[in-house]
Amino acid sequence: MKRIIVVGLGNFGASLAARLHELGQDVICLDPRHEVVDAIGPKVSRAVVADATQRAVLEEVGARQADVAIISTGDNLSASILTLLALKDFGVGQIFVKVRSDDHARIADALGATESIFPERESALGLASRLTSGKLLQYVQLGAEFGLQEMPVPNAWNGKSLRELALPQRYRVNVVAVHDMLTDRMIPIPEPDRPLTQSDTLLVAGEPSALERITKLR
Repeated sequence: MKRIIVVGLGNFGASLAARLHELGQDVICLDPRHEVVDAIGPKVSRAVVADATQRAVLEEVGARQADVAIISTGDNLSASILTLLALKDFGVGQIFVKVRSDDHARIADALGATESIFPERESALGLASRLTSGKLLQYVQLGAEFGLQEMPVPNAWNGKSLRELALPQRYRVNVVAVHDMLTDRMIPIPEPDRPLTQSDTLLVAGEPSALERITKLR
């Protein structure tokens, strides 16, 4: 179990905190608004009405013992940066910062954030890819150089195994899971010699440009 601190309880922060707690993590939430703290309270380990830019507050809730922190303070750039600095000083190993602009991301990265997250941008890119390809079932871009997409088996791949297709060598992508739609079974790390069928969908990982190329296969 990890101790995870979530600062800021907008839609992103609150949804993430509740889900992390469902997954068995020790989740501590901070937000200056009473109503959102009261709403999230039953769904996490501890929820506190507090200003997370105050180091004494972070000390009190156990920031020094935290493994991970997520900063989701909306448009309040100064609060985001001050909280990041304090959490870095407390030695939190991983700090993820929700950002709203490229400048915000540059500052967070320069100050040592583990990763800057653009939820709206990532959702928009995923939807754009799905709408323009016509073949994608799901698409998630994880940073500038990595994406994950679910797609039907192209006709050219039907009946062939992953070993035969040699996708890493030919297309610079990897199939990380197969969803057998007939049985509704998800197969992680699929067997390399299992033939693919038209009833399968594939979860494929790789660079966005490489993923785009394979969506054009027939």
